[in-house]
Amino acid sequence: MTHSDPRDPLEAAARHAHAWLASLDTRSVAATVSRDELRRRFEAPLPERGVPAAAVVDDLAGAAEGGQLASGSGRFFAWVIGGALPSSVAAEWLVSAWDQNATIYATSPVASVVEEVAGQWLLDLFRLPRTSSFAFTTGCQMAHFTALSAAREQVLRQVGWDVGRQGMSGSPPIRLLVSAIRHVSLDRALRYLGIGKDQLHVLPVEADGGIAPGTLSAALTVDGPTIVCLNAGDLNTGAFDDFRALVPLAHARGAWVHVDGAFGLFGRASRRYDALVEGMELADSWATDCHKWLNVPQDSGFVAVRHPDAHRRAMTIVDSYFVAEDKARDEIDWTPEWSRRARGFGVYAALRELGREGVAALIERNGAQCEALASGMAALPGVELVSPPRLNQALVRFLDLRDGATDANHDARTERVITAINASGEAFFGPSTWKGQRVMRICVVNWRTTTRDVERTIAAVRHALTIA
Repeated sequence: MTHSDPRDPLEAAARHAHAWLASLDTRSVAATVSRDELRRRFEAPLPERGVPAAAVVDDLAGAAEGGQLASGSGRFFAWVIGGALPSSVAAEWLVSAWDQNATIYATSPVASVVEEVAGQWLLDLFRLPRTSSFAFTTGCQMAHFTALSAAREQVLRQVGWDVGRQGMSGSPPIRLLVSAIRHVSLDRALRYLGIGKDQLHVLPVEADGGIAPGTLSAALTVDGPTIVCLNAGDLNTGAFDDFRALVPLAHARGAWVHVDGAFGLFGRASRRYDALVEGMELADSWATDCHKWLNVPQDSGFVAVRHPDAHRRAMTIVDSYFVAEDKARDEIDWTPEWSRRARGFGVYAALRELGREGVAALIERNGAQCEALASGMAALPGVELVSPPRLNQALVRFLDLRDGATDANHDARTERVITAINASGEAFFGPSTWKGQRVMRICVVNWRTTTRDVERTIAAVRHALTIA
């Protein structure tokens, strides 16, 4: 094997990356080639001999063309997927080139320090207790797992059970009080933790999507280890629980309160949304995704825990071959991973590029754009605004205007219109089911989205209504 100049593949990657970013405003937001075509391009026997690295990059970029969703486009409004800020993309390139193992301080001193600083910056940005511990994870799924591991450790310790030593077999059952509109990643995190469905107690929500204080109070009358999970931005409507009212109720009964803030935690970066996020700082743990509203590349989750001792007991591991450094932060003490990517660099770069004011401006701008999209669509014939924006999420439904149309007809037309919008390549949305009805979700979390993107998207919806 001959080694080519290492600059060649990097320069090739830079060319393709520049071309991709330059095309976002004009290319189809949806993928334009089929799975069968992608398989045809990539599927081949394992090569017997290697090829020059730059050729590998060129071939990879060519074969991938048309198979990517342009999720970095300002007209991508599906799921909750942000773009990627220029500084964070460049920082991630450096992370790959440096190839640091962010496990302990000794394996990468700079990764440890940058992660420590970036984590403190996020605590500051979110106005959370500065003494909280934190970790960078692959995403909110593992942020939930980390936080709920600490919660499990704490609530069982309160009743004299050491889960790290005794395990879960024979332990007192942990009751999980969760919202009826929770995200299913919470359920999966609990499954990972050995907390079965029978311990999951689903609380109904009010018309605004929040748990009523009386509902929580009634659920808290049962003694035993208890964890309460609250919403900061429901997936569909962006609903927030009333933290100021609910958290003290839970704490009065010795329960741990965890907040799912996958995107809603970023509401605390802007004073404009204080009515939604007031009291969130009273909770015991918080989970979010930086690759959502902070607009760093995949994958980047963040978890903060008010009780560092419980967090560390739940996560830490040691072995004789570790190298200890006084006062240094070892990432392995706070995350469920061992060998891991140095995720702090992308977050550090994004926060430096935006600053506190820039993050707040992004949150407020996207919120206003969501309002403009929702109201613009609602003004079109046959469009029903199912849930107006509270932060950056809204729901619309496309009605079948024929006489005698049923809910099934409305559901079918909603699906057809979404398909038509996405097929146009002008914008991209995702469907959902809300209160038994099929709806289209509007989610705005991208720094690239502009007023012109909003106008183009409404025009695309208007055209889709004429053909679906």
